[in-house]
Amino acid sequence: MKNILFVLLLVSSIPMVAQKTERTLVIKDIDTQLPIEDVTVLVARTKQILLSNKEGEVSFMINGNSNIQFSHPSYVEMTVRPATLKQNGNVIYLKSSLNNLDELVVTRQHPQKLLKSLVANSIKKFNVPARLKVYCREFFKLNDVYSYYTDGLLNFQIVGDQKKINSTILVEQNRSFGVLEDDVSADLLGYNLNNIMENYYTFKYLAPILDPKAKDNYYFLVRSYSENNAYYVLTATPLDNSKGLLDEFKIIYDNDKKLIIEVSSKISDVSLSRNIANNKIGAKNIYKSNFKTTYRVEDTNYFLVSSKEEIGFEKVYKKETKNIEVRNYLVTTNFSNQNYTYREPQVFKNKALMNKGNSILSNYWDFSGLATTEEEQRIIALIEKKM
Repeated sequence: MKNILFVLLLVSSIPMVAQKTERTLVIKDIDTQLPIEDVTVLVARTKQILLSNKEGEVSFMINGNSNIQFSHPSYVEMTVRPATLKQNGNVIYLKSSLNNLDELVVTRQHPQKLLKSLVANSIKKFNVPARLKVYCREFFKLNDVYSYYTDGLLNFQIVGDQKKINSTILVEQNRSFGVLEDDVSADLLGYNLNNIMENYYTFKYLAPILDPKAKDNYYFLVRSYSENNAYYVLTATPLDNSKGLLDEFKIIYDNDKKLIIEVSSKISDVSLSRNIANNKIGAKNIYKSNFKTTYRVEDTNYFLVSSKEEIGFEKVYKKETKNIEVRNYLVTTNFSNQNYTYREPQVFKNKALMNKGNSILSNYWDFSGLATTEEEQRIIALIEKKM
């Protein structure tokens, strides 16, 4: 019986093109006319979630008359009815909510202490248990040449409590293209899917600035969002006299609900310029590192919407140094409080999708929640051609 339920779960995830209508939208800033990346798009009727790419584009299938909601921390929220959309050439314009300078916020407690309370409250408010249907995409580059690509549609069943989060993974569909050299494959594992949700639901990436000693190395500041009274911004920037390779952090949070909406970080240019390369065999000299996660508050629900990670480093081997880059995307396409039923052999226990053979039942990537850009389409086609 459990096996039958799982098969029904897989079938229900395949797009029923005959019953739905395809729509493609480009989201732009009404003032600059530039595309807006990372806009969360919710198809209200189906609860499908999408994220705009670098070109501001989203593609999806719509069934019936369902409102489409657009939200972004820096823009005024907007709702569009499907009757106003054409088959092609739809442009949605959003108005920035940051027309004026952000104001400095004076807090009674140190911003680091405020951040700790935000993290604790956010962890407490996450919907657990819950199920996230997730689209995962990864690009791998070796010596400035894209050599491997993988993506997949997965179900994460999240259980646990504030002290310990665990996730069970079922892979619905996946594909991989390209060839990896044996001596660098260990460095190109991409997402460790077995602990990725635990990291995101416990804000592990904020650990460097939650440490009590971080106040010796970071300058903390809280600012408001102009014309968006609900959101504040907390930043942590390495001090001029700080040592080591340090990131600079930006946390956007809902000041009324005390919930984190977005976390982003990147290597500080100052600390990167001071960093001295390590030439020992096995050393990884990082020259690029970017990270971003977004979370959604929807009625009583609070859950992960997306993540992006990009890292570039030089790996020192015995005879040569190799340049390695990994770029990862993860988008929650559907959220549910209901658990799924499965058998233990169906659980995916490997660290990365590259360890699993291809399983393609539909063109799931076309309506995955994150449309590929033209550049990414060329990369994927090139890697597939080389196979």
